[in-house]
Amino acid sequence: MNISSEEKIMYKVMKALYDSGIPISFKGSMVLKAFLTEAGYSNDTRHTVDIDGNWNSDTFPTTEQMVDSFQKALDDNNLELEVSIYRMYGEKRSAGFELKDRITEDLLFTMDIDVNRPKMPTRIYEVDDIIFRGLTPNQMIADKISVLSSDKIFRRIKDLVDLFYMSHVFELNAIEIMNNLEQSGRVLGDFNGFINRKDELKHSYDKFRFSGGVSKPEFDVVYDKVYEYVNNLI
Repeated sequence: MNISSEEKIMYKVMKALYDSGIPISFKGSMVLKAFLTEAGYSNDTRHTVDIDGNWNSDTFPTTEQMVDSFQKALDDNNLELEVSIYRMYGEKRSAGFELKDRITEDLLFTMDIDVNRPKMPTRIYEVDDIIFRGLTPNQMIADKISVLSSDKIFRRIKDLVDLFYMSHVFELNAIEIMNNLEQSGRVLGDFNGFINRKDELKHSYDKFRFSGGVSKPEFDVVYDKVYEYVNNLI
């Protein structure tokens, strides 16, 4: 599996934050890529340019506390990056951070961190000696199926693509998925858009871009594989 130069740096950042003891776990594409690598998925997957995570602590951190703790973790690991916040967290809004090259001041990637949301099941991942804590595969699948079952899927095609990847290496357990949905406060929709608006879904898929020279599977291949994967939940 091809890991971009930006993604390699992002993994180093995730390890630095995990090693520092900051109360953070990760989710999103970087965790998915780590799981697929561990599971032996060899094909290239879509690239990403951001880190997603959850900060869970007894109190609500200030802007300064978050920035200072992130920066110290980077400095302690000799990562020549500068972190700054461009969006403070709030109700249903994540905190947004930019990470720039300290020398060139080029923006390399961003980081979206939810603060003190309901805790979700996590586990330890390892990629090329990079260790960090991230959402379990079942929780990732549950989150993506929740999107797939609603009209959100038309603007979150990446979740359809990710379920296609995971269907090759992870057996879906419908009972565990429903338990994960309940624990995280998510709901399962009626899959109306996915089932009955296939042409619109294909239009959204066709507009979705794969960067970094990663080949894009044919829509029908993706759709049929995912339909078969989630059929027990429909």
